[in-house]
Amino acid sequence: MNHPIPSRSRLRFRRLILAGPLLITALTCSVMSGAPDAQALRKPAVQAGFAERDITPAIGMEEPGGYGKSFHRTFHDPCKVRASVFEEGGKRVAVVGVDALMLSRDLVQRCRAAIENACGIPAANVMIAASHSHSSGPTGMVQPGEYDHADEFVKDLAYNQSSTADSAYLKTVEKAILDAVVQADQGKVPAKMGFGKGHEDKAAFNRRLRMKNGQTWSHSGIGNPDIISYAGPIDPDVGVIAAWDLENKLLGVMVNYSCHCTTNPGGISANWVQYLEQTLQGGLASKAPVVFLAGACGDLTQVDNLSKTVQRQGEEMSRYVGGRVGAEALKAVLSMARDTEVPVDVRRKVWEAGRRVPAPERVADSMAILKGEKPADATAKTFAREIVMLDAAIRHSPKVEVEVQAIQVGPAVLVSNPAEYFVANGLRIKKESPFPFTWSVELANGCAGYVPTEEAFLPDGGGYETRLTSYSNLEVTAGTQMADAGIGLAKEMKPGPVPVFGPPAPFTAPWTYGNLGPETK
Repeated sequence: MNHPIPSRSRLRFRRLILAGPLLITALTCSVMSGAPDAQALRKPAVQAGFAERDITPAIGMEEPGGYGKSFHRTFHDPCKVRASVFEEGGKRVAVVGVDALMLSRDLVQRCRAAIENACGIPAANVMIAASHSHSSGPTGMVQPGEYDHADEFVKDLAYNQSSTADSAYLKTVEKAILDAVVQADQGKVPAKMGFGKGHEDKAAFNRRLRMKNGQTWSHSGIGNPDIISYAGPIDPDVGVIAAWDLENKLLGVMVNYSCHCTTNPGGISANWVQYLEQTLQGGLASKAPVVFLAGACGDLTQVDNLSKTVQRQGEEMSRYVGGRVGAEALKAVLSMARDTEVPVDVRRKVWEAGRRVPAPERVADSMAILKGEKPADATAKTFAREIVMLDAAIRHSPKVEVEVQAIQVGPAVLVSNPAEYFVANGLRIKKESPFPFTWSVELANGCAGYVPTEEAFLPDGGGYETRLTSYSNLEVTAGTQMADAGIGLAKEMKPGPVPVFGPPAPFTAPWTYGNLGPETK
């Protein structure tokens, strides 16, 4: 059926047809000149999605973080899985932050396989990292079945006397990781993204100190007159990535900072990360997920051993660290330009690292301590147990599979390691990376314990982090190997452009309210 066009509408239609070329020319000039609406006219190149799931453990479950058993008695705040998915040019990556002390290599590999099966994101494109919260759920340290190969004496040491993961809780975490990634992937939308960093140098301190006896000690004690100086640096960068949909609704934020999650506000908790989240969400008036990724902080905590004042504790310290880091992240988000041109890429390297092997006489001495044949204090007994367990582990698995992964999101690259990684190696990765925003992401895709620098094993080194245990035992050069691998992977990729604000509109005329001289009467 024909519908005649009213005469007034015909006139408007005719004017539009005649104006078409002029309109197209105007729009083209607007895009080329970088005018404010140019971004909206360009087809978005990246999609982003965020999601979270609750993994709060039950009261009575083990509280991780020590070598012996400890149990949760109270609740403070939820523990979460927070996931992000980015897609560009048909390539998808997922980055997941988990409020957990650690995540075993086996758990990560199961999650990756399930994610690939559920939504098609390649397993190799998924990074899963633990925050190292000492107030979270029982994901470690000893894993279910890890010592089933050993004799009954060692099994008792591992399963009944050591900090152990809870098999039912691990299934909860595994399902939450899968569900969060699938939701983030299904909910991803065309996005504008920004990149930035803040500077926070009063929340974290190097806990290793040079001593007058020529050694390096960990937490040698506030006020100890034998301290000479800090034994290493800190990393004050607060790395931030944020994503908005095309209508400027915040989708999510990712934050990277280097400090142990050992503030322990009291009870089950995400640790100081909860206050990072609160600060960002409050300042941005949004409940969008905040994905936290721990930077290289194997030798960094909130404790300043050279402090001249009383140190904050518990809840107060949690608010202090999380609030300060969150404030820097908030400033970065508020300051960043946004763009849709965000290339996504990924690389990884997997190999088997050797272990440091305890001397036979040390194993025998440790057995004598554990059997009561040699007197020893509580500390000596703890680490005698660790040596005997390590000896059994090495007999079964003399090498450890480790992975270094590099995920690119625009001008940022996230370089993983499966360790409580020393900050000096993390800073070296930043220095030698070609990316303007480079983050070390520790305890990602597995856990191999503390991995110090090679210098920490020299005669003037030492301290807690170099102790030989069933948890920390990689070869002396492992930290260097990981840094070399991460730098190499980053150099295989090309950084995307850093979003920038365009130039102001051309000048036309001054403000008529203010373009005059002084009026005195």
